[in-house]
This record gives sequence, structure tokens and C-alpha cells, in this order.
Amino acid sequence: MAEVKKPAPVRGGGWTRFVTARPRLSLLVALVITALAVLAGSGVGDRMGSGGWEDPDAESTYALEVLEREFPASQPNLLLLVDAGTAGVDSPAVAAEAGRLAERLEAQPGVGGVGSYWQTGSPALRSEDGRTAVISARIDGEEKSAGETLERIAPEFRGSHGPVEVSLGGPLAVRHEMQTIIQEDLLRAEMIALPITLVLLVMVFGSAIAALLPLGIGIVAILGTNAVLRGLTEFTDVSVFAQNLTTALGLGLAIDYALFVVRRFREELAAGADTRTAVATTLRTAGRTVLFSALTVAVSLAAMMVFPQYFLRSFAYAGIAVVLLAAAAALILLPAALVLLGDRVNALDLRRLLRRKAGAAAGESGAAEPETGAGWARTAGLVMRRAPLFAVATATGLVLLGLPFLGVKFGTADHRQLPTTAESRVVQDRLRDAFAGNPGGGITVLAEGSATPGQYAAYRDRIATIDGVGRVDGPVTSPAGERTHAYFTVVPEGETVGAGAQHVVSELRAETAPFDTSVTGAAAVLVDSKDAIGERLPWAAAIIVVVTLVLVFLLTGSLLIPLQAVLLNALSLTAMFGAVVWVFQEGHLAGLLGFTPTGDIETTLPVLMFCVAFGLSMDYGVFLLSRIKEEYDATGDHEHAVRFGLRRTGGLITAAAVILAVVMVAIGTSRVTNTKMLGLGVALAVLMDAMVVRSLLVPSVMKLTGRLTWWAPGPLRRLHDRFGISEGGIPEPPDPAAAREKQHVG
Repeated sequence: MAEVKKPAPVRGGGWTRFVTARPRLSLLVALVITALAVLAGSGVGDRMGSGGWEDPDAESTYALEVLEREFPASQPNLLLLVDAGTAGVDSPAVAAEAGRLAERLEAQPGVGGVGSYWQTGSPALRSEDGRTAVISARIDGEEKSAGETLERIAPEFRGSHGPVEVSLGGPLAVRHEMQTIIQEDLLRAEMIALPITLVLLVMVFGSAIAALLPLGIGIVAILGTNAVLRGLTEFTDVSVFAQNLTTALGLGLAIDYALFVVRRFREELAAGADTRTAVATTLRTAGRTVLFSALTVAVSLAAMMVFPQYFLRSFAYAGIAVVLLAAAAALILLPAALVLLGDRVNALDLRRLLRRKAGAAAGESGAAEPETGAGWARTAGLVMRRAPLFAVATATGLVLLGLPFLGVKFGTADHRQLPTTAESRVVQDRLRDAFAGNPGGGITVLAEGSATPGQYAAYRDRIATIDGVGRVDGPVTSPAGERTHAYFTVVPEGETVGAGAQHVVSELRAETAPFDTSVTGAAAVLVDSKDAIGERLPWAAAIIVVVTLVLVFLLTGSLLIPLQAVLLNALSLTAMFGAVVWVFQEGHLAGLLGFTPTGDIETTLPVLMFCVAFGLSMDYGVFLLSRIKEEYDATGDHEHAVRFGLRRTGGLITAAAVILAVVMVAIGTSRVTNTKMLGLGVALAVLMDAMVVRSLLVPSVMKLTGRLTWWAPGPLRRLHDRFGISEGGIPEPPDPAAAREKQHVG
């Protein structure tokens, strides 16, 4: 066995001196800031919204705003389902009680546009069996204030009222119940993920002290991000779904970064370095990689800022904040803690205690001694010896797993996101199945401008002939200053937001009229949302690809590696997208996972999942490439550097991926389908990236490209020499003898 030489002391740079000069003071300040973040972030979930899928600048949004202002009763967001039982809704006693309920509802502050079956006699508001009917209303205000009004009045109207039973539904009730369930599920997910994560960290490190450090960094990142989101709610809308990303990335990335830093610190201690030298070397190497990784992940998430929907923008807010806070905690608080702990970072070696208890201990097994990773080195050697086979087989397998995504159908989130027992879900299902008109489920055409009754009638007759239109009601007119406003309700055949309804929207918008028309409704919102995403998706993809290419070039100095990184990262996501369609769109495993398949995927979800999963894949890619680059700079041996990089990081990346997957699966236990899809989908992508792409595809492709992997034209090489980032700092000239010795020892 080659003798391990004690490394020469490394002089810490300015950053190292800054973060380690007064470690106790640094930790005390961090503790105070964290306590303030707890206070600042309290109640953040109550200030978030559960919508945000629509484009605020779209035609459908404009029409909806005008209709809400001019015809409040045309856009009810609260529906009271009145169940009369066997007495029937036309019973005098039932009608009297329903009238009293409608009067009390209209008298509530912030409630307007109250209407009911008993007032209008509309058959669309009465179930076909005559046992239930609807009272509709519009709660005024923005999403937050409307939700507060709903909370205030719901207890007064829900439940038994003489001969009838009342349940609450409608879009506002669905969103409010979804928000409540998400917050409850998030708390449960945290209770599941935290103890399992701690157990896994102990298994990785052995030392309970070392295991607690990444968990502490993750908690700091989560609490800090909640405070940031609470501040953002004062200025803009933020989706409650973003809290799930905060928890997942807060724990996942903080643990990734802390794993990398603590592992490198323990390696330096095991090599004989003193505490401060070990910290300095760790920051100079692993610290730079963490910073670089954080930038790549933040850029992937920031790309969602180009989309107009606040659902997607919220994830950008939360993601950027949690990534930067996780990196800051790993590069400021963690080094300070390591300076104070020193060799005690290896204290409380629980693995050794368990081995002794089982009678399996054989000699000393110093926790400070880093794992050899011999199995990963053998894997890399096997893969590179049969590189063409592994490259083709792995790439083909990933492409096949992604094929179901070719059949994706995009839709919009509705009440079926909720569990079947949720009150608003029960009401909406009843309206969908038992009411011929499906109240609130039509397409609305807003007409603006002066028109005669004859012109309105002619327009109504023309649009009634559009293929897929079942019925046209209206017009309902109302003068507004110098302009006349009116609206028509178009009831499509089939699904409310299906392909047929979307076709009707397009035909309505193409129809000419002697007045200005704007089309809204669920199907119109979906059409506009798809258009907005399709228009901006190339820009988001370009931002991610270009910035990733630049950052990976600055890390490696290679022209080929950045291209490989982007292509292999994208390939690692195919299994996730294929599974999303196969499971959530087509409904396979729906019973096992506990959700209702709708036959489509919410339009914004694939964009969100791509940005999150691509960023996390780059995170692991940077960890592996930085270690390969460091070894290549030191030895000049390409194949040895690949084996060495996988040997040193294979176990670490796999452990980090498993821990992050645990967190995402915990998120995936949510009772809301979109959250379940996000959690389970990203968990699959992370595991595929770590266990397939990094272990099999990367080494096989790097073997095939050989030394060409590191090539760059002269101008780019000089650019990298001047501005590039190297984990190992300024490299020493390669020493072939040292390379041969390392190969022999490895």
C-alpha cells in the first residue's frame, strides 16, 4: 500500500479567513437570523394563492375581468349545493328555506350576484333527478381576500338547514380547500422526510455529528426561504405549491452541498491535514463546486420567470431563494461549524456501535477514513471497457422510457385534483354528473359595443351552428356608459375543456361580428395558457442551455463537455416524462397511488418539472465533472481521471440522490394530484440521473470521446485560462509517475 503523505499546509484565501476567523460569532449571528426568519415566515401559507395557471395578459383574462365588473352574476365563484332529499327541490318548504338562504347570503359583506334555481327557474341549476339545486354567488376581491370571506361565511351556510342539507363548491371553494390540503400534506411530508433523512445521513457518514450538519443547513435554507416568500406576498401573487419546492430543494440541495463539503473535509483530515488547512482546502475545492452548482440550478429555475403565469413564476422565486440560501449556509455556516468541531466531526460513530453490538467489528474502522469507492472504480472500468455497448444500450433504454410522452395531452387543473372525499370535490362531481347544464362550465363570449337586438340574434344563430356547440344562451345585456356590454353563454358538447371545447373557442374567436368580442371560460383559459407557454418556451430553453454551456465551459475549459452535459441531462429526464403520461394521464397505478386520472396533464407541470429536474441533474453533473477535472489537471490521464471521479463521487451522488428522492416521495404522498405528480416525477428523474446517467452513460461517453473530451480551440482556451473556474485552483504540471502510482493504488 502506498504511503499516505501529509499534505503541505494550504494558505487560506480571503474568503476562508472571512468565514473561519470568528466561527462562534458566525454561528451566533446565523442563529439570530434564523430565529428572525421563523418569525418573518410564519403564516406564509395563508397568504399564498392556489391558482395562477392563467395568462394575465390573455384575451380570456380580459374578458373575465370585464364580466366580473359588469355582470357579477355571470361568473359565480361560490356554489351552494342544496340537497332536498326525497322531498324534491320544488317542495314549498324547500323553496322557502332556499329563499332564506339566498337572502342571508346576499346580505353578507363582499358577496354579490346571488342567484338560484328558485329565483330563475333555470333547468341548468336543477339536477335531473330533482333532488338538488344550486344557489350561486360571486365573492368579490382578490384571491386572498375572497378566501378570507369564504372562511368567514362557510360555517354559517354549510350543513343542515331545516329540510335541506347544504354543501359548498365552486372555483373559490375548490382553490381554498386545495390550499388547506397542501399545507396539511406539506407538514406531514416534513414529518416523514426529516427522520428518514437523518437515518440515511447517519448511514452515509457513520458519525451522528456529521449527519446533523447537512440537516441543519437544510432547515436554515427552508426557514430563510419561507421568510423571503412571505415578503414577496406583499408585492406579488405567490402560489402555495411553491412551498413544496421550498421543502424539497431546501432539504435536498442543502444536504447535497453539505455532503460534498463535509465529505471533502473528512478526506482532508484523514490525509493528515490540520483543521484549518482542511477547511481551507475544502472551500478552495468543494466550496467552488458548490457555488458553481448553485448557479446552474438557480439559472434553471430562474428560466420560469419568462412565463406570465404566477404559478410558474412562484417556483422561480422559491427556487432561486432556497438554492442561494442553501449554498450560502453551506459556504458560511458549515465551514464555521467545521472549524469548531475539527476531528469531533467524526464523533458518535453509530455504525461502529452497531457493528460492535452485532459482534461484527474487526479491528479499527476509523470514521475519519473516507470510503475507498472501489466498487465504483470497478463499475467505471467495466463501463469504459465496453463503452459502445453501455452508451447505446443506456441511451436507447432512456429513449424508450420516454416514448409515452409523445401521446401527451394538455389540460387544466380542476376539482379532480382533490381527494374524492373533499367537500368541494363532492359538490363539483355532483354538478358534473347530475346537472344537464353543468353550472359554470360553459364558454362565455363578451360583446362590447353598440348593437341592435337583431344583430345580437343573428350572431347567436351563427355561433350556434359551429361544430361542437351544444347550446347558446343569451344575450344578457347591460348598458355601461357610452358602451353596451352583453354576453352569450356557449355550452360545448362533451368535456368542458376537452379538444372539442378548445376547437369551439378557436372558432368563436374567428367568427366576425358587428361588435367587439372576447372569449373566456375554462376552455379559453386553457387555450391561452398553452399559447403563452408555447410562445415563451423556446426562450426559457435557450436561457437554460446557453447559461449551462457557458458555466460548464468555465468549469472544464472543454468545448465538448458542455454539449455532453446538456444532452445527457436532457436524456436523463425522459423516464420522468414518460412515467408522467403513463401513470397520471393514462391512469396506470391510479388506485395504488390514490388519484383520479383526468386524461390529460396540467399545461404548466411539464415546464416546472423540466426546470427543477434539469437543475438537479446539473447539480450532480457538476459534482462528478469537477472531481474528474481536478484529477485530470493533476495527472493528465483521461481514463484514470474518469475512474477516479466516479470512485470519489459515485457513492456521494447516489446517497444525495436517494435522500432527495426520499424528500420528493414524501412530497408525493400529497392528496393533491399535481403535487403528487411533481414529487414522484422528480424523484424518478433524480434516481435515473444518479444511478443510470452518471454511473453508466457519462463514463461510457467520455471513454468514446477520449482525450478529445478536453479539447477547445485556442481562443476559447485562452478565455478559460483567464476567466475559468477550477475546483483545484491553479493546476500543477501533470506528473506521469504520480499518475501511474495512483492507478496502481486505485
